[in-house]
Amino acid sequence: MNRPSSETESTRGASLPGTVYVVDDDAQVRRSIEQLGRSVGLEVSVFASADEFLKNNWDDVTGCLVTDVRMPGMNGLELQRRLADSAFPLPIVVITGFAEVPMAVQALKAGAFDFIQKPFRPQALVEVIQRAIELDKTRRMQRKQVSEIRERLKTLSPREREVLMLLVEGSTTKRIASRLSISLTTVDFHRNNILRKMEVDNPVELTRAVDLCELTGNKTR
Repeated sequence: MNRPSSETESTRGASLPGTVYVVDDDAQVRRSIEQLGRSVGLEVSVFASADEFLKNNWDDVTGCLVTDVRMPGMNGLELQRRLADSAFPLPIVVITGFAEVPMAVQALKAGAFDFIQKPFRPQALVEVIQRAIELDKTRRMQRKQVSEIRERLKTLSPREREVLMLLVEGSTTKRIASRLSISLTTVDFHRNNILRKMEVDNPVELTRAVDLCELTGNKTR
C-alpha cells in the first residue's frame, strides 16, 4: 500500500521500531509529537484532520495512531468508529483535555488502547506510545501464528479432525478408539500424523495451538 502523506517527510528505516500516525488540528501539538517520536527512533506521519487521515492509505507496519478527542469536523471518537468499521489494525491512543475525560472513557470502552491528558509530560506520552506499539507487535505475531495454524489444520483429513477434537478435549486413546469405533493402533497412527502435520510435539502443545485459534467445537471445520 502507499505510504500516507505527512507534513514533513521522514527517512524510512528497517530498524525503526514502529510508526506513529498523529491526527490533531493543533499544528503545535503535531510538531511536538512528531519531534518527540523521532527523538526515540519512531517514524511519524502527521495529519491536521481526521478527514485528511482517512483520505490516505496506511502501510501494513507496526505502530499506533494518536488522535485528539476534540477536533473540528470529525472528532476523535467519530474517527475511532470509522476505523473500527474498516478493521483498522493499529492501537489508538486518545489525547484529551480535562473537560473531555468522559469522552476519553467512552473511547476506551469502544476499544481505544489508552488516553493521555493535556498538558502531557513528553515521557508519559512516549511510554503510552511504546506500550501501544508493543501491543501491536504482539497482535501481529499472534495473527501470524493463527494463520499458520489454520493452514496446518487444512492439511488434516476428516478422520484426523475428529481425533484432533477428542485429543484437545482430553480424551484418552482408549476413549477415542471407543468413540470412533477404531482400534488403539489406528488412534495412535492418527495422533502421530496430527502432531506431525500441526508441527507440535505432544497433545498439550496441540491444545495450546487450537486454543490460540479459538478453534473449539465446529470452529475447526
